[in-house]
Amino acid sequence: MEMNADEFMDYFLDLSVTLTGFSRFHLQGTGQASLYFDTILNIIGKDMFAELLLTFHRLNFEAQNNNDESILTTGIRCEILGSEKLGPLARNVIKLWYIATWYQLPSAWRDVFGTKQNDQTFIPSPQAYPEGLLWPTIGVNPPGAKGLGYGTWSEPPSVSLS
Repeated sequence: MEMNADEFMDYFLDLSVTLTGFSRFHLQGTGQASLYFDTILNIIGKDMFAELLLTFHRLNFEAQNNNDESILTTGIRCEILGSEKLGPLARNVIKLWYIATWYQLPSAWRDVFGTKQNDQTFIPSPQAYPEGLLWPTIGVNPPGAKGLGYGTWSEPPSVSLS
């Protein structure tokens, strides 16, 4: 299947917005969208990536056409996250955005569906770590990166442990 890069990048961002709960603006603002797209493409291949994106696009289109968000919600739960084939891929997309790590797909999954040689656990780039969605989600800066600036140690933390 031939992928139109611009169209599939749009589908990837739409899928990512739905899976992460962050806006397209925020996801693009991380500067990691193209890197993550290419990372996934290189690991699972064009056909499998296209299947994931086209399944999401179809569900999204049906939901919008029928003005019924439950079509998308149920479809993602059943046809993507609940799918033996697409579920692990979608969960890895979530992990990639949140913790900036691609986790090797489960061995049982690889035995059935196969992946390329570079399916291993890794961080795609040093810039990905501080841009992970985990940090804004929990309301802190990533340790060792994106410091708040001089004198911030004199202020109490904005995050409460209670």
